[in-house]
Amino acid sequence: METVEIRSISRVEFIDITDRVQGVIERLDVSDGVCYVYVPHTTAGLTVNENADPSVQEDVITALERIIPRDQAYRHGEGNSPAHIKASIMGSSVVVFVRSNRLVLGTWQGIYFCEFDGPRNRRVYVTAVEGRP
Repeated sequence: METVEIRSISRVEFIDITDRVQGVIERLDVSDGVCYVYVPHTTAGLTVNENADPSVQEDVITALERIIPRDQAYRHGEGNSPAHIKASIMGSSVVVFVRSNRLVLGTWQGIYFCEFDGPRNRRVYVTAVEGRP
């Protein structure tokens, strides 16, 4: 397992970590198997989505902001309840197959770290298991 360090610069942003995850696969020398990516934070998440057009991530962020607005009467005292809710919706992990030492992603897919309570220093754990998926 490796730790990927992430530094977000905005309160809410999606950061493409596909290349960093691919680097882990190469360093672990996993030829065929399964890659697990996990974020150990309650106000951040992960998703696999389009990486060709940045407006897709902007649209997802806009939709989440509309569904889970900041200006509601949330009970959580820290004031970051919307971040917790968005992280729960996005999820804390993704699983991607590995074939021939490469992540098996669609032509337009990438792995995104989803920051909802930044800016912060964050960690993402990545590991892979050898074995035919």
